[in-house]
Amino acid sequence: MSALTATPAPTAPNLDIARKRGPWRRVADVWVYRELLLNLTRKELKVKYKNSVLGFLWSLLNPLLYLVVYYVVFQYFLKTSIPVFAVFLLAGLLPWTFFSNALSAGTTSIVGNSSLVGKVWFPREILPLAAIGAAMVHFLLQSVVLIGALFVFGINPAWGYMPLIVPALLALLLFLAALTVALSAANVYLRDTQHLLELLVMAWFWLSPIVYPYRQAYDQLGRWGSLYLLNPMVSILITFQRIFYNKVSAGPIPILPDGSVWWYLRNLTIVGVASTVLLFGALVLFGRLEDDFAEEI
Repeated sequence: MSALTATPAPTAPNLDIARKRGPWRRVADVWVYRELLLNLTRKELKVKYKNSVLGFLWSLLNPLLYLVVYYVVFQYFLKTSIPVFAVFLLAGLLPWTFFSNALSAGTTSIVGNSSLVGKVWFPREILPLAAIGAAMVHFLLQSVVLIGALFVFGINPAWGYMPLIVPALLALLLFLAALTVALSAANVYLRDTQHLLELLVMAWFWLSPIVYPYRQAYDQLGRWGSLYLLNPMVSILITFQRIFYNKVSAGPIPILPDGSVWWYLRNLTIVGVASTVLLFGALVLFGRLEDDFAEEI
């Protein structure tokens, strides 16, 4: 049974009404079709590991390989000044991988599901959101490797900062939803979008504190250091690093900002509010472009 037939769909609006669906109506429609969203998320997961012997274990092998390789390389060859660099890397790499995978899959989600788009009406926004849902499942599975690494290397997470996981994930989901909804619609008309995105994500990776500490970039920028937080991923990544890596410095070498829980929460709130505004703008853009999806695909 397909994802669409598994959910009894409410009566589809006619074309004139569909064109007038505002952002709030679109959010409400996604909620009405939430079962379809879950079914499409499950479908994305099943397709990824179809006919695979190890199945979801592949999600664990990727970060585990990163952990082993980077531990050996940076501990014995490059001699980094950051203690337990592999855990520092993993704390930032896992949310980044979630972000990049969801963004890539979400951007191509409408084009990749052309057969569904042309068959029956449903809120098309569900397609990029399902891609985010599938990527989040992989992220949660991969987090098991990070938790295991904390035990192996004897690192205690910052328990006082642990509640920040919820606003950090919420800010990341809102930011992803805004980007994927807008880019998935644009990609229908301009297929170069998905290829350009690959280059931008690569550059974005190096502009984010994943393989180098936040304080290194902040100090290098001098009086412009605060502008580094204009990158929304910075606030999200350093929050995960503060929670799980839990080292603000290595002797005299600064690594993470020594801010309070409220400092981190303030930054995440700014990202979340800005992402919400972007999401509503993305929904407006999506509404203006979706009428001809079936023809353009």
